[in-house]
Amino acid sequence: MASVTLDGVTKEYDDVLAVDDMDLEIRDGEFVTFVGPSGCGKSTTMEAIAGLTLPTRGTVEIGGRDVTDLPPKDRGISMVFQNIALFPHMDVYDNVSFGLRLRKYSGEEVEQRVERAADVVQLEGMMDRMPEEMSGGQRQRVAIARAIVREPEVFLMDEPLANLDAELRVHMRTQLQRLHRELDTTIVYVTHDQAQAMTMSDRVAVIEAGELKQVDPPLTCYDEPNNLFVAGFIGSPSMNFIEGEITDEGFTSTYTDVPFDPAAQGVEPGQAVTLGVRPEDVHLQWNDEQAAAPTDTYGRIVDVLEPMGDEMFVYLLSDEDVEASAEGRGEGQTLMNVGPGEDVAAGDDVEVVFDREKIHLFDTGTGQAIVHGLE
Repeated sequence: MASVTLDGVTKEYDDVLAVDDMDLEIRDGEFVTFVGPSGCGKSTTMEAIAGLTLPTRGTVEIGGRDVTDLPPKDRGISMVFQNIALFPHMDVYDNVSFGLRLRKYSGEEVEQRVERAADVVQLEGMMDRMPEEMSGGQRQRVAIARAIVREPEVFLMDEPLANLDAELRVHMRTQLQRLHRELDTTIVYVTHDQAQAMTMSDRVAVIEAGELKQVDPPLTCYDEPNNLFVAGFIGSPSMNFIEGEITDEGFTSTYTDVPFDPAAQGVEPGQAVTLGVRPEDVHLQWNDEQAAAPTDTYGRIVDVLEPMGDEMFVYLLSDEDVEASAEGRGEGQTLMNVGPGEDVAAGDDVEVVFDREKIHLFDTGTGQAIVHGLE
């Protein structure tokens, strides 16, 4: 096991800033996930840790050792990639042991390490199979076993589940959590799938345009996002945002007013703010007991229903003049999450409340969070 430290790591490609002055410390034995939209720099950051790309500026340390200029083979790391690059002409045993045999390990050492790795990822009885005879999940486990046998200080995993179907992804998520627990090693994981990030990680590093926006435990990123980007990216479906301003009475906007004492929340009259509330914190008026501290009611029109089995997403319009945006929730649109048996239908007029304790306020100009939960 080893810690990983990034100190001012920057990577530039001509006029593209892929990683922007990143400072991050990953503790020994921690499972940290880099998450963000495609092209945000998360894979480039991992490549800098692995030595597959050299940072333009900054240093990378693994286990307290400066490895910035070392090749990947000297960094004590193992990588698992999105594409499962197994040798098609080798059986499982030869695929897993290939790196050890290349490094001239003794036959006994190779046997012991392969047996331990196969036990960890549950490959017993499959060692003589060829890759073409295996499912996608089994082949991914072979790739992970090949990384395990090296007994690295740090595992680096770049979208290892992306090519698997939905059921296999869920299964492999649990496998990776067991792997982390059994090996008690440091894992750095890259994904654009927030479900993977939220369920597996000790901490989540949220990245946008090469910049680290927040590094915290998953539920902290969910409950107390540092800024508008994290608030909108973490959580599925994403948070509702309503742009408005502060008056002497509280928050006001075209369709929504929320009274509160501005001074108590650290905001001033005239300040432009964005109010955020998650769909699960919007409730039908007749269910207002589900809110710890319900606001006044707001009249809305049901636009579209999305039954999901155990829940239902209800898209709301603030009045009949609001046109639903094809690019997502625009002004006057709100998403609500309700139980599957709620008696609502498209076109209904409904009254809804927000849970004041789950309302977030962000500075519209900077995007930074001001308060989480209105007293």
